[in-house]
Amino acid sequence: MSDAGRRRPRGLRGRITLLATATVALVMVLGSIAFHAVLNASIHAAADRAAEVRVEEIAARVEAEGPAAVRSLDDEIVQLQDAEGVVVVASSDADDGPLPAADRDGEEARYDGDRVLIATEELDDGRRLVLAVPADDAAETLATVAALLAASTVLVTALVAGVTWWVVGRALRPVARIRAEVDEITADRLDRRIAEPASGDEIAALAGTMNRMLARLDDAAAAQRRFVSDASHELRSPLATMRQHAELARAHPGATSLDDLAEVVSAEGLRMQDLVDGLLLLARLDEHAPTRREGIDLDDLALSEAARLRAASARDRADAISVDTSGIGAARAMGDPRLLARLVRNLADNAVRHARSRIALTTVVDVDAGHAVLHVDDDGAGIAPEERERVFERFVRLDEARARDAGGSGLGLAIVRGIADASSGSVSVSASPLGGARFTVILRAGD
Repeated sequence: MSDAGRRRPRGLRGRITLLATATVALVMVLGSIAFHAVLNASIHAAADRAAEVRVEEIAARVEAEGPAAVRSLDDEIVQLQDAEGVVVVASSDADDGPLPAADRDGEEARYDGDRVLIATEELDDGRRLVLAVPADDAAETLATVAALLAASTVLVTALVAGVTWWVVGRALRPVARIRAEVDEITADRLDRRIAEPASGDEIAALAGTMNRMLARLDDAAAAQRRFVSDASHELRSPLATMRQHAELARAHPGATSLDDLAEVVSAEGLRMQDLVDGLLLLARLDEHAPTRREGIDLDDLALSEAARLRAASARDRADAISVDTSGIGAARAMGDPRLLARLVRNLADNAVRHARSRIALTTVVDVDAGHAVLHVDDDGAGIAPEERERVFERFVRLDEARARDAGGSGLGLAIVRGIADASSGSVSVSASPLGGARFTVILRAGD
């Protein structure tokens, strides 16, 4: 580190003290200079006016009493000079030669080794009266004032430095305590919180903000641990199923056929693939990865899903589901076509999984609000109000056995929420006119 870097105050306390001290010192110096200049001008102006008045008074006496009036003056330097500057008569203190002439009253000169202020008055007979006023007293006054100003500047600057250092140190003491407490918090101790000062000032607000941040980190860490645990459990299930069938085929070749084993492996492999794809998609959504934004016909996506569901229902006549598309109207939304197609499919599959016999897809445009709206209804058992937010969490199944048997991974609605958020939209669940659940997606309307 350079010498300059070592000399520079490193802490906020030192920087604030230095800045405050330098500011006060600058103000004091400039103020002292300005005050001294104003005082100097004022003293000289007052001396000029006093000299002018006094020389006029003496001139009046000379006019009345004659030159003898000058000789009678004590403790004053006065000379009566002719037009050539020759001294005609002088006071007792002005016998060291003629006083210097001045171009104008108020000019300073040297006389008998002293600084004097010259004032003149022209008489009627052509002679002039010259008065010299000692200027040393004014100079001494100004010097004393300058010394006092310098001393006061030093004292005030030192006082401000000391007070600032103490006040800032006292104000930053809670910050040092907060820093020490936060420094002790590790990943396995995110449940700890910082003691908030009762002052109600910015330091208390900082402590409150840090506590809220720690709470969010704690919630995120807990959610991550739950996610890892749930993901491990979900991946373990298909792996265990495939391993059991493989071990059964090896131990008892006659108990199962190659086709049965291949069917189990294929089904469980697809389940694992869906789970991994869902996890990867959620990870990308969590990272807020950039997505395409373009105008999409939301009604076309809904009609495409309805056609897919009808085709699947036709193949499985035993569990046929009626798909109502009478409410689908023209609606364009802004978003990523691939992600919005996944959103509509997940909602449609969820509706079929829980419907008794009927689902309905509806798309409308709220022109006033500038929104495109998708409703997906089913006539199933519905969702209790207290569970309507929890269904969007990962690996949540309100009907565990039924959802697992139907192939649900518990990620479908979490993906729907993630896609809606990434598309600057929202998703919610309410009671459906069909008797079951209604999922409503609101997206920004497209051009």
